[in-house]
Amino acid sequence: MLKPKNINIVTEQDYLQGELISDVKHELIDGCVYAMAGASANHERIAGNLYRKFGNHLEGSPCEPFGSDMKVKAGSNFFYPDVSVDCHFDESQPYYVESPIIIVEVLSKATRKMDETVKLLSYINIASLQEYVLIEQDYIDIQVIRRNESWLPRHYFLGDEVTFESINLTLSVEEIYARVHNEEMLEFLSNQTSQ
Repeated sequence: MLKPKNINIVTEQDYLQGELISDVKHELIDGCVYAMAGASANHERIAGNLYRKFGNHLEGSPCEPFGSDMKVKAGSNFFYPDVSVDCHFDESQPYYVESPIIIVEVLSKATRKMDETVKLLSYINIASLQEYVLIEQDYIDIQVIRRNESWLPRHYFLGDEVTFESINLTLSVEEIYARVHNEEMLEFLSNQTSQ
């Protein structure tokens, strides 16, 4: 996340209209507009793996996954999470969802603080949200924070399986990190081929 584009307070309407014509995505946080930075290949691999697995699992259901081009409205803030699932998409608001049941953010050094503080506090106040998932890209660690567990974090590592309770889907950590090139994953793959 970069510094605010300007220091003037921006209304929701002005923000949404601006996003329709902007070449760069922005998030609206407490009336300030923040430009979004690009993502690494590992970031895209993790987000893509989950988006694809969620989509295949939810095919034929009223719930549908969205990627990082779909905004989530949380109070008066708008964010672009890496993956979200909404079961009550409102076609009258085609550029954002308001009732996600799960939100996934892939962490980086640049976004970690925002994802673990501002976004966490905004997301857990969305009445429909059941799970918030934070995934490290530089090493193996998946943190799932669930409403039914009082928003206390639970961590998953290589060899574990993660059940996304909101959509009734269980995936291995290895599936989520498929094709990711970080030190832990490369060592894991090397050990798999030598056995």
